[in-house]
Amino acid sequence: MAIIGFIGLGTMGAPMARNLLSAGHELRVFDVSAEACAMLASEGATATENAIEAAEGAEFAITMLPNDTIVSGVMLGEEGLIEQLSARPLLIDCSTISPDTTRRIAHAAADKGFGIIDAPVSGGPTGAAEGTLSFMVGGSETDFARAEPVLKNMGRLIVHAGDNGAGQVAKLCNNMTAAVVMAATAEALALGISQGLDPEKLSSIMANSSAGSFVLNRWNPWPGVMPDTPASRDYAGGFQLGLMLKDLNLAVANARDAGASVPFGALAQSMYMMQAGRAQDAVRADFSSIQKLFTRPA
Repeated sequence: MAIIGFIGLGTMGAPMARNLLSAGHELRVFDVSAEACAMLASEGATATENAIEAAEGAEFAITMLPNDTIVSGVMLGEEGLIEQLSARPLLIDCSTISPDTTRRIAHAAADKGFGIIDAPVSGGPTGAAEGTLSFMVGGSETDFARAEPVLKNMGRLIVHAGDNGAGQVAKLCNNMTAAVVMAATAEALALGISQGLDPEKLSSIMANSSAGSFVLNRWNPWPGVMPDTPASRDYAGGFQLGLMLKDLNLAVANARDAGASVPFGALAQSMYMMQAGRAQDAVRADFSSIQKLFTRPA
């Protein structure tokens, strides 16, 4: 078993860290939320005062953070892990950030003798809790082989996508698709239900026909169809619309830089932006709340 520093105990990070504890690893954790650290400490982790303390002396340092700015702040600069750590843990960034930022951090890490991989995930909070996440990994073959046993404690599918940054590109492609499919599913459900179709029956027809998808099987956006989905909890929990919009922004920007055309991705970006602006807390609701864009208020 390994000594692991884990930085970022949010909706995804906390259950991922919990699975590492369950696998028997020694875990040192840090988050800006003292409450999140205390919760993991009550389950056997060691709470630390900062990211440096969590990662110092560890064999692996895992980050699961919200955006480019925060990841760069933790990794880079005079107070970052790359500059401050005296040892050289393998750096594993599970955040979803831009491929360019990932490559810039990887270059800085290599200059200081660190191994580093980008390993963004898919599967949502349910997958994080169940340990069934998919990891899309960018980095060297050597670093991937070293990280794979640890990632298997948190996920079911571990894929080496290519060099540093490749994991992020794969993640952006995946989430752009998920956003488009969710919006299309919400649009179709609203159309059928507006004409008197039963939501559960329509969902079942679509799920078992050519419209079938992960959305219809696990994440139905219509309230009440699936009791355990965010839609049936007033869109609480799940994957926040604001985070999906962040990923769409990254995907569209990446496509622009690569000279690629993503018309459906750009349309989805606009639609999620519209929903984000409809209410003060709309960005905190699950991204399946895009359903509200196609339905009239009761």
